[in-house]
Amino acid sequence: RGDRARFQLFGDTVNTTARIEATGAKNQVHISRETSDLLRPAGKGHWLIPREDPVSAKGKGHLKTFWLDTFSGGEQEVKRGGGEEEDDDNFWADAEVSESKEDRLIDWQVDVFARLLKQVVARRRAQARDKFSKQKTIYQWKPAAGKTCLDEVKEIIALPEFDAKVASAQDNPETIDLGEKVNKQLRQYIGGIAGMYRDNDFHNFEHACHVTMSVTKLLSRIVLPSDLTYPEKVEVEGESGKVGTSKDRSGSSGRLKFDIASTLHDHTYGITSDPLTQFALVFSALIHDVDHTGVPNATLVKENSTLATIYRNQSVAEQNSIDMAMDLLTKGGFGDLQACIYSTEAEFERFRQLVIQTVLATDIADKELKLLRNARWETAFAETSGVEESPRDVVNRKATIVIEHLIQASDVAHTMQHWHVYLKWNRNFFFECYRAFKEGRTDKDPSQFWYKGEMGFYDFYIIPLAKKLKKCGVFGVSSDEYLNYALQNRKEWEERGQEVVASMKQAVEEQTLGFQNEPAEG
Repeated sequence: RGDRARFQLFGDTVNTTARIEATGAKNQVHISRETSDLLRPAGKGHWLIPREDPVSAKGKGHLKTFWLDTFSGGEQEVKRGGGEEEDDDNFWADAEVSESKEDRLIDWQVDVFARLLKQVVARRRAQARDKFSKQKTIYQWKPAAGKTCLDEVKEIIALPEFDAKVASAQDNPETIDLGEKVNKQLRQYIGGIAGMYRDNDFHNFEHACHVTMSVTKLLSRIVLPSDLTYPEKVEVEGESGKVGTSKDRSGSSGRLKFDIASTLHDHTYGITSDPLTQFALVFSALIHDVDHTGVPNATLVKENSTLATIYRNQSVAEQNSIDMAMDLLTKGGFGDLQACIYSTEAEFERFRQLVIQTVLATDIADKELKLLRNARWETAFAETSGVEESPRDVVNRKATIVIEHLIQASDVAHTMQHWHVYLKWNRNFFFECYRAFKEGRTDKDPSQFWYKGEMGFYDFYIIPLAKKLKKCGVFGVSSDEYLNYALQNRKEWEERGQEVVASMKQAVEEQTLGFQNEPAEG
């Protein structure tokens, strides 16, 4: 300021900066809406905590600003703008963004997870362990010293055995009220996860939602064996414990309910009778590509990235996604939400194991993990495996396989859906790979191998995977649907794939050229 100043700054930027500085708080980083918009595409949306009271600036009216918190301290004492200490229900306020496709996707995710949580709570109450609303214990995500998530992968995940008494005592989940705090924290958490996804062409929040949709669809399509029949009339056990009057098969109580629940449990290897398992599967779909950098693990290893070093060059992106998402859940001020998901240490450990196993199953490039999964399949579903196991281990092994194949199929669900859906996501993935090539992060131009690569992907992964879904025998018509679309898309790609690749390359080059020719701001 003044004649001797080297620079003279004036105008809108200085006015905004002055107001942000004047309305800041001690030991807090106060940033503008524009700065927050730059952080979200970089995968740092979880650093942003919207300021509740707007900032007034001359000539601009009320401004929406944010506090920057790179630690997400959760349990520590935090003060915002000189106000009172915040607790779990408002520590993570909703990030205010314009009404967009992302907002609608978040709304949908919240609805899906709320319904699943109601089922978890209903089951817990039936087990007389309804503690989530009475006490709040925070379980921290701390792998053992020197260990990573990959070290916790198990050959078999143990699911709960069927409990007829609990099945009959469970209330209708739709009658469950999660409470204002849980509902608010659920929305805040999913919004935080959305902000942790980078602005990639393929590995982005929309892809996570697409995978989540596929997982929920497959879970909803699980059916009873087609050859199973029940009598029109069955004896129903009355409240006194004695067999009373008969009810027809539409009745919601009694022995028929036991029979159906028990049979479905056995037929699906326990997956359908455990709400926490289903919640963990959908949760894994939501978080499985958090903070994905837009390049494969092989590139991260080749570049000697920090992440590759931390995770010992194995399943780098997948392990990072798990750690970031779980770290946010356990440290980001979501105590009430945590207590709703798991009310005991045993539930937390089971949830943790399911998430690790499910997310790491999406790493289909790791040869060691692939060999282990193939061997597990042969042991479980081969006509003669030669392995002697207890009945419980046999069931749990099959459950583990079904879980892994369910997430794998969902991760590439676009290849087994309508042709136009496949084209959309194939194009997005091509764009992402082509950008990595142009940036010098990968050696090969994807347009040179994309056509043949997709043919091989269908022949050696997609179609065999679809056939395994069918052989599992638990997904009803969906397995046929997935296989049929895979075969149809494979045929269509063989006929039109080269033309599609040429058009995709032209489109991405034109888009890249357009970005380069955009005039610089200011």
